[in-house]
Amino acid sequence: MIEFHKVTVRRQNKKGIKGISFNIKKGRFVYLMGPTGAGKSTIIKSILRSVHINEGKILVSGNDISKFKKNELAKYRRDIGMIFQDFKLINDRSVFENIALPLYLLGTSKDIVEQKVNNVLSKVGLINKKSVFPFELSGGEQQKVCVARAIVKKPSIILADEPTGNLDPSASDDIIDLLENESNNGTTIIMATHNYPLIENRIKYFIEINDGKLVA
Repeated sequence: MIEFHKVTVRRQNKKGIKGISFNIKKGRFVYLMGPTGAGKSTIIKSILRSVHINEGKILVSGNDISKFKKNELAKYRRDIGMIFQDFKLINDRSVFENIALPLYLLGTSKDIVEQKVNNVLSKVGLINKKSVFPFELSGGEQQKVCVARAIVKKPSIILADEPTGNLDPSASDDIIDLLENESNNGTTIIMATHNYPLIENRIKYFIEINDGKLVA
């Protein structure tokens, strides 16, 4: 589903990636491993196409995403769910409103939005918190809201950039459990992490990078 062919991204004042090639099949949960600064976030930003690809090409479902025009890129990104380490929730909007936002941006009707958001809130165990605001939640609960926001539109791909970086081990396990469940339902997931002990008993597929280069 995702193919990198000798991809190089040069980033000003940041580590990029150099000549990286790999492929990921549909529905796989792939850990993107490596130390801080290895280039993991650059790979995720490359798939999202929020950085310029200097050399090589990236194919997603057979399409060269570097050739997408503005409207094609917008449509492509609608099918991607993003989860960030620092949550990126809107603090003056309720949990329900935060999760509903991607659906409203897609033009989904109010009745369908309510149904889908309530379903996903039940899935992540936060149905009783839908009216509270993000700052009233624990870090683990906030990240569950982020997972819910990412999966509510049923994307083909979820990109998770160090989603457990600010969480304790128990909350981290909860987040990975939720992501594994989505992968089991056919969603392709790439999760960047530098915390090998957290995932060592879960790994089936991984890509390891260091200093912007493929290690394993």
